[in-house]
Amino acid sequence: MAGASIPARITMPAEARRGEIIEIRVLVRHAMDRAIDAPGLTPVPRKIIHTLRVTYDGAEILHMDLSPGIAANPYVAFTTVATTTGEVVFEWLEDGGAVYERRQMLTVT
Repeated sequence: MAGASIPARITMPAEARRGEIIEIRVLVRHAMDRAIDAPGLTPVPRKIIHTLRVTYDGAEILHMDLSPGIAANPYVAFTTVATTTGEVVFEWLEDGGAVYERRQMLTVT
């Protein structure tokens, strides 16, 4: 399931001046199933997002390892410097190999 979409709220400016520091906020909705089931039921496979990777114009600007103790809908805020017009790609990696992706364009003037 490489590159599948995931419900995420991404807040960042669509445009920025060259050299401007921009804030990017990301809230992803994910079940974060910890494989804990009710007594007597069949165990379910664990499905937790363990990595968030963000690239800007092809260069990695954020790599974050997430632990099973994180919230069900992880929220991350970070800053970066607007250097060139390019795509910001958000990629979440889940246990079992699933990869979810969202893209936002940043225009630099």
